[in-house]
Amino acid sequence: MRKLFPYAVLLFIALSNLHAISINQFINNIECNQTVDKEFFQICYDYDLKAAKAVGYTLYGDLVNENNIDKRPSFKVERSIERQYRASTNDYTGSGYDRGHLACDAAFDWSQESLNATYSLANIIPQARKVNRYTWIKAERYARFVAVNLGEVNIINVVKYPETPKRIGKDGIAVPEGYYKVLYNKDQNFTRCLYYKNDNNITTSNDKLKDHVVDCNIVGDLLQRRTCSSFETWEEAQEWFEDRNPGWKRLDGNHDGIACQGLR
Repeated sequence: MRKLFPYAVLLFIALSNLHAISINQFINNIECNQTVDKEFFQICYDYDLKAAKAVGYTLYGDLVNENNIDKRPSFKVERSIERQYRASTNDYTGSGYDRGHLACDAAFDWSQESLNATYSLANIIPQARKVNRYTWIKAERYARFVAVNLGEVNIINVVKYPETPKRIGKDGIAVPEGYYKVLYNKDQNFTRCLYYKNDNNITTSNDKLKDHVVDCNIVGDLLQRRTCSSFETWEEAQEWFEDRNPGWKRLDGNHDGIACQGLR
């Protein structure tokens, strides 16, 4: 029980901190070049980055600890993505980065099918080894803890890339700057957001989960970077605007509820 205490504290203090955020804000046909549906989770995939921008799913408390299959499968290329846009297993060899899961394998090891899905390379990003093995793993455990205690929790793992990212491998996989883990359950009035910098030079000895807690509005601000020039038609801009509550100021400068009037 002592090991779970920090998780319990974070669970308690998050209950009154709900933000308007949801999976479909990050995974849709505007934010993503391709949405990869792995049945158990969805991936927002970017062709230029050759990597995921976000992964969303729901963890159910009665499943996360049901079976716990020990043997892990091999990583597989995501064949639903055209060859020129996808990563290969060799891209990570000698790169100095781990093959880091976004949808965590330990959260889906209750069946062989769900576990296999997490080993799609579309679900993998170049992750700093210390982060993957010693700090991000705590966020993954926390997510399972919340699922068990609330019955279920929605998860969005949002990847932050620099404007000009470092690339690895023959295919040129973009290396993230960092990544957010968003947890929410609207019925339970619960939300919690965590951020991890993708840095191999971090010190992990005193790392605590609470050190990574951030305001969930920061995650929402990633969407606000979209401007009217991001859309080809007014209809696309208006649809994107209406799907987000309360909408984004950059698209509606005069606050009349109409986005990007210059495109009309």
